[in-house]
Amino acid sequence: MIKIDSDVSASSSGSIYGPRDVMLLITRMLWYLRRHLYSKVAFTILEMLLVIAILGTLAAIVIPVYGEYVDEARKVRAMVEIRTIETLIERYERAHGDLPVSLDVIEELTLEDPWGTPYQYLKIRGSRRGHAQGARKDKFMVPLNTDYDLYSMGKDHDSRPPLSAAKSWDDIIRAADGEYVGVASEF
Repeated sequence: MIKIDSDVSASSSGSIYGPRDVMLLITRMLWYLRRHLYSKVAFTILEMLLVIAILGTLAAIVIPVYGEYVDEARKVRAMVEIRTIETLIERYERAHGDLPVSLDVIEELTLEDPWGTPYQYLKIRGSRRGHAQGARKDKFMVPLNTDYDLYSMGKDHDSRPPLSAAKSWDDIIRAADGEYVGVASEF
């Protein structure tokens, strides 16, 4: 509390405080603020280090979880886009009587996968003995599709025709003639 002297006398201007009293009051208020308020606001180095450690721990937990969330969202987006491309290919086939030779002939299509690489397409139907060169194969070396292959090369931007190759595990594929769209490692 601020203590005010009781021997304050009235000045000639009618004020009960004189200039000396006002200066004393200001000095005591500053002393009080400096003594009590600043000491409650100030942080010690130990408190600052504790806050930094807590923030670092939270960041170490949140950043990987956020990265996994973003990666999962990209996989889902690639699956949805493959289904969309599949619909556009079916529309093209109905209009022209045959599958497109490449995705470039589908005018409405300008999609890249979520990792920035173009979707891969290979027409299989109509090729010699139904097996096109470079067709995707499962771990038993059986072709994934009989009509066409459509896939994203995934996060690593690299792929190999057999799904048993490690470079293909992160690919988002269309398999079993469209019955499955998902991560290659899960097929």
